[in-house]
Amino acid sequence: MSDVPSPQKPAGRFRRMLDRLSSSQEEIESEELREDAATAGCTRIGDCQDRQVVTVTGTLRTVTLRPRAGVPALEAELFDGSAALDVVWLGRRSIVGIEPGRRLIASGRVSMSQGRRVLFNPKYELRPLGQE
Repeated sequence: MSDVPSPQKPAGRFRRMLDRLSSSQEEIESEELREDAATAGCTRIGDCQDRQVVTVTGTLRTVTLRPRAGVPALEAELFDGSAALDVVWLGRRSIVGIEPGRRLIASGRVSMSQGRRVLFNPKYELRPLGQE
């Protein structure tokens, strides 16, 4: 046996089916979200750097109302299978369609706040409900 690694062969249909059956639901959903981000031409959240202008897509995990400096702020956690990002709309108590489980595309400048990626007041586009 040699220490030279063998080249990776593309997985066949049977192997992909076995991988899918042995994966958890969370792993399967994460893989689907990563594929969705790639096909939409968006930046993976895990690749976003501080002060970079990006377009990201994913699923909203949580949506909360949390005041910032006495101003209402609607906060949502966007997950794309690679990492999470906080999306914050300042001055808003609610936005129609922004709810957990909804997919969206958001664009803006990423900033870092307490070690987390944040998009403040991004441009956003809700994904059609039929694609979820």
